[in-house]
Amino acid sequence: MSFNTDNLRLEIDGPVASLLIDRADKRNAFNMMMWEAMPALLSEACESDAVRVLVIRSAKPGGAFCAGADISELLANKDDADWRARNQTAINRVQFELARLPLPTVAVVEGDCIGGGCGIALACDLRVASGAKARFGITPAKLGLVYPLHDVKLLTDLVGPGHAKRMLYTGMLLNAEEAKRIGLIEEITDTPEMLTNALLAASPHSIRETKEFVRRVLDGQSGDDADTLRIFGEAFTGADFLEGTTAFVEKRKPEFGQ
Repeated sequence: MSFNTDNLRLEIDGPVASLLIDRADKRNAFNMMMWEAMPALLSEACESDAVRVLVIRSAKPGGAFCAGADISELLANKDDADWRARNQTAINRVQFELARLPLPTVAVVEGDCIGGGCGIALACDLRVASGAKARFGITPAKLGLVYPLHDVKLLTDLVGPGHAKRMLYTGMLLNAEEAKRIGLIEEITDTPEMLTNALLAASPHSIRETKEFVRRVLDGQSGDDADTLRIFGEAFTGADFLEGTTAFVEKRKPEFGQ
């Protein structure tokens, strides 16, 4: 099953939805049309009862993940205040919704992951570098621009303020080894499907609620409230708890539902 739009498409294969960036002639740089199309594709992934993981990657194997925003388009519209406001709104919406998507999300990076493309990866739950050409950088300082505050926080939450400032101030490009060393990515692997399979083997209920708990922590919550205590307590009466504990006792792999 697939859902197509210009330069972006969503392909659903059983429990895995793949959002493919398909603008190789521009190194997968995002234009306005792509930013505005992406929320609908994210919604499509969430609306499928079968989907349990969303993977974002280049449609071209080994190609750039995303070189960032389309600079030519930005330059052509630099004097159009309405266009600039619409573009900022579209980018902010994608980043906010992706960072809070109910599904677990994985960015698979095989080539350049720069600027706004790095922002997309930052908004995913996990980032994997696959292949020797993966590079990461945030380059607004080289263009006289400022990275959105939401995305600065995503970066700072991952790598800490020192490394965040180093990347943002200099626009330097990091190879996969350096990106992993500072915590920008979680894995370097030529078999990213192993991570996807590990997510599919876990309880979807546990992942969904834990993702929400992590987001609460990142947004500033430091203690339980009535809602988090309820979620914790009700898990012991859920179907996934019964299946997980039964499988543990029976020494077999659990078979969780949706």
